[in-house]
Amino acid sequence: MSIGGKLYDLRKKKGLSQEEVADKLNVSRQTVSKWETDQSMPDFDKIVPICELYSITTDELLLGSKKEETKISEESTNKEEVSVNKRKRAFGISFSVFFYFLAVVWITIAIPVFRMNPILASGIFLLICGVATFIIIYTCMVYKAPKEKKEEDPTKKLVRQVNDIIAMVFVVIYLAVSFITMAWHITWILWCVYACIEEIVKLIFMLRSDKNEK
Repeated sequence: MSIGGKLYDLRKKKGLSQEEVADKLNVSRQTVSKWETDQSMPDFDKIVPICELYSITTDELLLGSKKEETKISEESTNKEEVSVNKRKRAFGISFSVFFYFLAVVWITIAIPVFRMNPILASGIFLLICGVATFIIIYTCMVYKAPKEKKEEDPTKKLVRQVNDIIAMVFVVIYLAVSFITMAWHITWILWCVYACIEEIVKLIFMLRSDKNEK
């Protein structure tokens, strides 16, 4: 907004006419009109009286428009950075989920199908899980989510509640299957499946939120 437009808005907010402003500043009504239409600028000795009349600072009058433009530009840049970080986090989490699924498939078929040594098969399984975990940690550290506001985001709250329910279900399933089969050395794989599902839930809500913002 130009200085003239700002002076016009300030006068309207004060409920003053051009004649009243001219009288208070000891200038003509035509001078006030020229200020407000950007045909001329207030003289230097009139800047302080104008600010006192409208109860603003000189910075607000002279630099307000530049500050507003800078603020808008910064907000636009921040939104773009947040959007890029969301996409990169989504890609990283998707990639790690793929590796977790690959690890589960591997440990499921490596011993019974490929007749591989259990120790070697387990080692490869842990290696794949380690790679997936590294990707998640790296992605979350480098492409951080924006700082949370005091009021919790409804989407994040819903994600937490869904994951809590999934965790409770998996605890019940894990204990039931483990006690029935007594295969405690195998049933721990359920927690890998749980980790994958948890990340998938986060990814779905993240992509949905990003789509709604667009």
